[in-house]
Formats: sequence, C-alpha cells, structure tokens
Amino acid sequence: MSTSSLISLSSTALYISFFIYLLAIIPLGLAVRSKRKIFSILGITLTWVGFILQIVYFITRWSVAGHAPVSNLYEFMTFFGIMLVGSFLIMYYLYRQSVIGLFALPIALLILGYANAFSKDITPLIPALQSNWLTIHVLTVAFSSAVLSISFVTGIIYLLKIVNPTEKSKNTFCLELVMYFMVVVLGFILMTSTFNAVGYTKNLQFENHKSEVDVYNYKLPAITVPKNSVVAQSVDANSYETVDQKNGIIEIPNSIDALKLNTIIWSFLVGTVLYTVIRLFTKRKIISLLKPLTHKVNANSMDEITYRAVIIGFPLFTLGGLIFAMIWAQFAWSRFWGWDPKEIWALITFLFYATMLHLRVGKGWEGERTAWMAVIGFGIIIFNQVFVNLVIAGLHSYA
Repeated sequence: MSTSSLISLSSTALYISFFIYLLAIIPLGLAVRSKRKIFSILGITLTWVGFILQIVYFITRWSVAGHAPVSNLYEFMTFFGIMLVGSFLIMYYLYRQSVIGLFALPIALLILGYANAFSKDITPLIPALQSNWLTIHVLTVAFSSAVLSISFVTGIIYLLKIVNPTEKSKNTFCLELVMYFMVVVLGFILMTSTFNAVGYTKNLQFENHKSEVDVYNYKLPAITVPKNSVVAQSVDANSYETVDQKNGIIEIPNSIDALKLNTIIWSFLVGTVLYTVIRLFTKRKIISLLKPLTHKVNANSMDEITYRAVIIGFPLFTLGGLIFAMIWAQFAWSRFWGWDPKEIWALITFLFYATMLHLRVGKGWEGERTAWMAVIGFGIIIFNQVFVNLVIAGLHSYA
C-alpha cells in the first residue's frame, strides 16, 4: 500500500474505533442493570472490535512514520487511550466486572478526544528521540499509566457506591468536583473540535521575554494575548506581516504563555457552562446521576481491583518511568538524571504510589482511603502527561 493509503487507513481505523466504543457503552450499561449475560458479551465484543481497530491504527502509523508513534502529545495520548482499553480488558478477564468498562470507556474516549486537539502530522524524530530506548521507555510508561488509571476507575466506582449524594460532606463535594473536571475536559474537546471544524485561526506577533520576535497561532478566539502583540498575516511558512493591533481582551506579561493560558480559560469557561446546563437540566448532581449504575456493585471487589491495579502498574511504571527513562537520558543527554520538570514529576508519581502501597499494606488503609488515593494518583499522572508537557518548559517540551 502507498503511504497516503496507510495514513488514511490508520486515521479511519481510529475514528471507527471511537464510535464503536461509544456504542459499546450502551450494552455495558445494560449489563450492570440486568442479569442477562448477553449485554455483557455484546459490550465486551464491541470493545474488542474497537481495540483491534486501534491496534491497526498504531501498526499502520508506525509503518508510515518508521518509528513508534509516541513522539508527540497526539500520539502519546492516543496510545495512552488504547492502553487504557487494553488494561480494562485484562481486568475484565481477571474479575469479570462489566461495570469497569462502563466507566473506563468514557474516560478512554475523553483521552482520545483530547489527543485529537493536537497536531496529527507525522514528523521525523529530533536527534534526542532517535533511540530504541525512547520506544521502550514511552510504551512502558503509557501502559503502566493506563493500568494505574484502572485503579482510578474502580476507585470512582467504589466512592459512588458508598457516598450519599444527598448529604453535605467533604466526600460528596470532592467527588462532584472530580466530575466537574471531567466535564471541563469534555468542554475542551467540544470547543476545539468546533473551532477546528470552522477553520478558525489567528496569528499574533509579539516580542517574547527573550526580546525575540515570536508568533502565536490561535485556534480559539483570543481572550489572553501577549503584551503589545499585533495581528499578523502569514506571507509564507516563515514570515508574517502585521495588520493591526486589534486582538484579545486581556494583555498579560510575555513571560507567561498567553496562548496556553487562553486555551485553559476557554476550557474552564465552556466546561463550566456545560456543567451548569447539565445541573439545571437534570436538577441533580452528576454523582446522583451515576450512582444508580453502582447499585449491584460489590464495594469490596472494587477495592480489591483498585489495589491489584496498583500492584501491577507500580513496578511497570518504575521500570518505564524511571529506569528505562534514565537509560534513555544517558544516551540522549549523557546523564542519567538532570532534574528536568518531567523527571521530577515522574519521581513524584513513583513516590506517591510507593506511599500508597506502604499505607495500604503497612497501615491498613483500605476502602475509602485507597479509593481517594487512586483518584489523586490519576490526577498526578494526568498533570505529568499533560500540564508538564504543555506548560512547564523543559527537555520534554517537544512532546
């Protein structure tokens, strides 16, 4: 097949898998409310079909790129989503709990939708990434993070089971806050997809904190803009001409990335509006809407799966996120450790899950405490994989 055909096949397989996962949620939802096994069988079958299509995407993109497709944020987050589905399938055959898929698939869809907001271009690897250790390191990190994310899924299910949404408590507030952040991510996906579909773009030229001329390409209407920026039109691939000074609403110091801040503000604005609409339309908290799905759930089983997911994911993360990463760093930058922001947060992730296991085994932290730590751990993983890559400058900023 030609390169263009492989790229088309890769993209098509990924898009079809997305819609198959949406379809699979229906029988999985019926499976947790019914004793008929046919719903569970249908849901798992559809999940397998979607997963196989994602593997087709991964293999064909690898064939075109000539390297593992995990070298930028789109590729990594897509592979992370694939591994989350794969981790669910592993846990399903270990514990036969369809309810895990009912919650895991929507999270995987959010991750895939988030990845879709970034550039899908296949580009050559920069010198620092031209190593087999990169492939080993990133694939292991993505898989281990996905397994650890299953502990988040089962932790949420456990909390939905035991928390009373009608009570005013810290647990109720925090669990609803988690749902709010999920809606914010959904708002980001809907917002970026909408503006991408209409082809919105705007270039702002300014002088950055290094006193160099720089250009931001806005894909969303500008709320925050660099100080003294001007609207610019593209002349060719590397040059622009200024048009006027009519730009955003708020000018901020050039030491702050106005483009990324603009995206964050839009995400919370749209997410908050969407969350408010859901609350006004249903007149209920989101956790109240989800709680009926956990009526037949055994809380002790969810607690056990949460613990087992960490037992499996933690050593894998230690290998991929620390040991393999240090070997790659030695080849790429001639040092095993350099206190790069990404390295620091990988260490924080390692220490957090090590502490979680210590408290579980040594101090008897089970049930609710384990569930909340799993939720916090997932937050650390997402912060490391998204915020650190996008916002905090470092050697991993290319990702």
